[in-house]
Amino acid sequence: MPQTKAIISIENVVASASINQRVDLIQITKNFVDVEYHPEQFPGLVFRLKTPKTATLIFSSGKMVCTGAKSEEQARKAVQEVVRRLRKGGIPVKNEAEITIQNIVASANLGGKVHLEEAARVLPKSMYEPEQFPGLIHRMADPKTVILLFASGKLVCTGAKRESEVYRAVSNLHILLEEKKLMAY
Repeated sequence: MPQTKAIISIENVVASASINQRVDLIQITKNFVDVEYHPEQFPGLVFRLKTPKTATLIFSSGKMVCTGAKSEEQARKAVQEVVRRLRKGGIPVKNEAEITIQNIVASANLGGKVHLEEAARVLPKSMYEPEQFPGLIHRMADPKTVILLFASGKLVCTGAKRESEVYRAVSNLHILLEEKKLMAY
């Protein structure tokens, strides 16, 4: 049986950040024409960057949430760039942002078909109800992730806090599927 190398793609990295001070969102909307702020609908302001292509929510508390990055490094750079632009645009930001990666979503292809019915019986912490959802939901303990696995061999991995955890989770699952003879090439 060929042990294929799964092709993994990081789709989205979500990072939270805080500059530990209050910010005036109204002032930001006056100084930056292209931000989105509708306080009657949502308390956060949306600050988009073209490179890296991300959207950072900024709250008056000084907390931020950055989405859309394709790597941990990109997420960190995006938040730092937002802070840099705020300062340059006349918003007094005293502190550097404290950044924490909250979630990494990745997709992968194992390169073969998976027997989901059998996998649901064999894999611990797995759920497969095809009437409700076409994929098997596998909750991995280490690294702590949730993998949505499809019969095509494609999967979505979510919940990782580091890119290395994504690679480890996909590899662990692939090895397990191979050992239990649940893959067909």
